[in-house]
Amino acid sequence: MTFLKTSVIIAAFTASVSLIAADKLQNNGGITPQMMTQIKQAYKDTPADKAIRNAIANNDINRLALNAQADHTLNAEFSHRVPSKGITNQKSSGRCWLFTGLNVLRAQMMNIYDIPQIEFSQNYNFFWDQLEKSNLFLQAIIDTSSLPFEDKKVDWLFTNPINDGGQFTGVADIITKYGVVPAEIMPETNSSNNTSRMSNLIGLKLKEYGLELRDMAAKKAKPEQIQQRKTQMLGDIYRILVLNLGEPPTEFTWTLKDSKGKAVSTDTYTPQSFYAKFLGNDLRNDYVMLMNDPTREYYKLYEIEYDRHAYDGANWTYINLPVEDIKDMAIASIKDSTAMYFSCDVGKFLDRDRGVLDVDTYDYGSLFGTTFPMDKRQRILTHSSGSSHAMTLVAVDLDDEGKPRKWLLENSWGPGANAGHLIMTDPWFDEYMFRLVVDKKYLTPKAAEVLKQKPTLLPPWDPMFSPDE
Repeated sequence: MTFLKTSVIIAAFTASVSLIAADKLQNNGGITPQMMTQIKQAYKDTPADKAIRNAIANNDINRLALNAQADHTLNAEFSHRVPSKGITNQKSSGRCWLFTGLNVLRAQMMNIYDIPQIEFSQNYNFFWDQLEKSNLFLQAIIDTSSLPFEDKKVDWLFTNPINDGGQFTGVADIITKYGVVPAEIMPETNSSNNTSRMSNLIGLKLKEYGLELRDMAAKKAKPEQIQQRKTQMLGDIYRILVLNLGEPPTEFTWTLKDSKGKAVSTDTYTPQSFYAKFLGNDLRNDYVMLMNDPTREYYKLYEIEYDRHAYDGANWTYINLPVEDIKDMAIASIKDSTAMYFSCDVGKFLDRDRGVLDVDTYDYGSLFGTTFPMDKRQRILTHSSGSSHAMTLVAVDLDDEGKPRKWLLENSWGPGANAGHLIMTDPWFDEYMFRLVVDKKYLTPKAAEVLKQKPTLLPPWDPMFSPDE
């Protein structure tokens, strides 16, 4: 009897301890057995859920969420379109920013000189981009050598020594300094079309060099000695780039042909003289980036530290504006036959088969029996959305009241639906467009006034400023 009574007391005590432990776990935010019971009860295992589970197990979610009630009649007819021909292909590289910038320029050259087709060498400008970014990193390491290694800026530099992505600041920095050449003068290579391996190896080398430069500074090496060593390091990077991409031409001969293929002129150019003759845009001073970032104050000028492609280039500076203001300037540019650099969160609601960007394309809520109600500001704050890809904005379709119905983007993913273009609905523009670069002559007076402000400096690690790829 005493043994049984003792066993009962021990069992009761053990259960009490378990309950106390469970309570303590719940108070600490863990999942307790009681919570798990409630969680499991939320799933009813209805016949409808079984059918959905079976479907998802054997199909892509986007196929199942494709909204049959969405507008599947979107066509490629636009009321206003910038003349442009041909489509480019960045392949397995993050060079969309460069393809987009060069596509804007080639549309301009084709229109001015009435030529049927031209493509500029992305490989040529990418070569200089990688060398300039290497110098930017190494010089930034020298500039911050007095800071402790755990300083956030130093940590950011070693985390991001180099990449193949970028934005319009890179287009302006690299083309202004090095000019352009036709694609056939410096064609693509396997490493330019598939950049990750080369960039990873260069990044590894740069980190090694960064440690060495910090060590030299810590040992009080003379500034001229540090600079001399940096130059030697860049010589090694240059060799790696030549082996992967080829050596950039300093001079070449090229024939201009008219729309009928007849030779107009044959001359010898440097990349800089070629750019000056056929384009000549002042990319650093005549263009401005517009941003729609609802997490920050509108009608303000912002600058991002270290967000440039060359040490002697310009930091990325932009005007933050409501999306409707940006649309007005985009329409003005298109009506004047001027294409624009455009970047967005391209992966959201993209139907690759139709080449369409439409917020109604997929109905994920109905498929999973829930809602996804965050607005643009909330998505940015929670890192759920941000600019990921650049394309060339070339057309708009306006209704009778002058309001946009849809837009057309020249992409750099090679041939596909809509001859390699993406049709973007106006509601999608509102939600997932982030950056647009326009010629300053299309700025509204209110936007032009913002350029007179002293820009607010933002840190390079701000999540909104990841490069376009």
